[in-house]
Amino acid sequence: MKKWLLVAFTLMMVAFLAACGSKEEATEADTASAEEKETMTVTHELGETTFDKNPKKVVVFDFGVLDSMDKLGIDSVVGVPQESLPAYLDKYGDTEKYENVGTLKEADFEAIHALEPDLIIISARQADMYEEYAAIAPTIHMAVDTTKYMDSFKGNMTTLGEIFGKEDQVKEELAAIETQIEDVKTTVSKSDDKALITLANEGKVSAYGAASRFGLIHDVFGVKQADEGIEASTHGQSISFEYILETNPDLMFVVDRNAAVGGDASAKDSLENELVQKTNAYKNDRIIYLDPDYWYLSGGGLQSVSQMVMDIQAAFE
Repeated sequence: MKKWLLVAFTLMMVAFLAACGSKEEATEADTASAEEKETMTVTHELGETTFDKNPKKVVVFDFGVLDSMDKLGIDSVVGVPQESLPAYLDKYGDTEKYENVGTLKEADFEAIHALEPDLIIISARQADMYEEYAAIAPTIHMAVDTTKYMDSFKGNMTTLGEIFGKEDQVKEELAAIETQIEDVKTTVSKSDDKALITLANEGKVSAYGAASRFGLIHDVFGVKQADEGIEASTHGQSISFEYILETNPDLMFVVDRNAAVGGDASAKDSLENELVQKTNAYKNDRIIYLDPDYWYLSGGGLQSVSQMVMDIQAAFE
């Protein structure tokens, strides 16, 4: 009789412990699930978007954001527009790992839909189609406001850190860039040279001043303008070669759009003509061709902004 009672008691204890174990496992699973489903709301230029934090599948149309996600080691990217990828981000052109979701100006919505993304990140080039993106998945607009470049850039990076739980790493990266900027401002402040920023495209030239697309050269780094009357606009102010001679900059910063998008025309061939050769910038060998990967395609990223600072620092050393 006693032996029978002992067996029964043992079986009861085994059942009880098994039930406790299952309960603990269920609790852990529930906690993990709750963490995964923590939501956040981002207010951006096109509205407010609520989505789960730490999204596992992200489609990225802004190369500056892609640059930053790459720097932060975020591996949630599943789709990008693979045409015109900056060379230093060419790993995202691997069709075995990443889906091609169209171009910067023409999205492949069918491909995006098939990915069932948790989040889509767009910028100015895709803004007109925001509703189409948002109909597929939560979509946020994350472009840099060039009228307040650093505030906008740091705000975007802080948001990106919050989305993916990389807040501390973002703070470290931004602090390092701030140090770079202070160094370049010190260097630039010792020079009275005045610069003209231009974009060369198929033999045509546009000028950019403060508060424009490339205006951080003046606004953030402190480089003096050769012409303070340049209108601030997205596509720059159309200028002639006679204007460049008349302005006579001490140095010129040139962004070659053709090099960025694969055109045939060479900015150097069209720009350095007889008129431009009479400027101080040409005579002193100070026409500086900026890497369009960083300046034209992926501005506003942790890697690109750091490289931009180094480019301007090098121009004044």
